[in-house]
Amino acid sequence: VYNGIKLKDIKYEYSFNKISKEFFVSKNHAILIYVGSGFKRKGVEEFLNIIAKLNDTNIKAFVIGKEKNIDYYLKLSKSLKIGDNIIFTGPRDDVDDFYTIGDIFILPTNYEPFSNVVLEAMNFGNVVFTTKQNGAHEILDDYFVMKDPSDLSILSKITLLLKDKKALNGIKSKNIEKSKQFSIENNLNRTLDLIETARK
Repeated sequence: VYNGIKLKDIKYEYSFNKISKEFFVSKNHAILIYVGSGFKRKGVEEFLNIIAKLNDTNIKAFVIGKEKNIDYYLKLSKSLKIGDNIIFTGPRDDVDDFYTIGDIFILPTNYEPFSNVVLEAMNFGNVVFTTKQNGAHEILDDYFVMKDPSDLSILSKITLLLKDKKALNGIKSKNIEKSKQFSIENNLNRTLDLIETARK
């Protein structure tokens, strides 16, 4: 029985206006997102390296989450010369707004039993990439699964999607629909069915 999430509605204009005022994002930017705390285990260094190798100045990448060693990642982004493309927001209560304006969500984690952020990002219409080390990879097509956090085959896939808006938007729409299979209600019903089966 996979995890369940509370399904939410997308209010793009509200979210875009809010985030753009704070971070000077335009609708011409491709928005890439990472969400999570514990940066080392969950692959923020790998995320930064992916952004650096994309070599696209029209990207805004948000790293959202708490990290006690944040100075290391700030220095790394500077050394990779992507300081203008990367925004470290720290922990936020309005993560949904970032998901809403996002195009591609990347979680190159070293280990995760099942990341709810994958479902959340899908529910808000993001293309999602994560690693085989994340249990949530089981609900994604193989194309979107990295063999490990350093799998750079992701670069050509992201580049193609950012150039082909029709393909990008098609996958985003499919992910919204797929996420509806993983509502809290479905999770509860499947859990109760399992309990009932075990009693027989």
